[in-house]
Amino acid sequence: MSRADRLERLDTRRVELEAEYEAVLLDALRRVAAGSWGLFGHTKDRAAHAKWEPVVMDLCDRGEEIDQVRDQLGLQPFALHEEFEASRGPVASNAPGEPKQAKAWLERLGEGV
Repeated sequence: MSRADRLERLDTRRVELEAEYEAVLLDALRRVAAGSWGLFGHTKDRAAHAKWEPVVMDLCDRGEEIDQVRDQLGLQPFALHEEFEASRGPVASNAPGEPKQAKAWLERLGEGV
């Protein structure tokens, strides 16, 4: 198999991984927009964190795999995952709540609620 064929297969895999990541993220965002808290880690509620931990870990694992593939292809890191990671964590008390934040994400991703 030639180098070009390997790179083409790797790029095809990257596209598949990114589509899977986006599907998981969109599903999670829809659930948060409907009123669930914990995906963004803005609350100190342990139960909310525990409920969303598997989804967050899945997204992080997928994001790392995508970044590894992108690195092999000489591409920049996966911007959607970087944005998701940057949006997580404690926020000011006057910041929009997670459902409102999720709705904004959905609108920005063209998946208006």
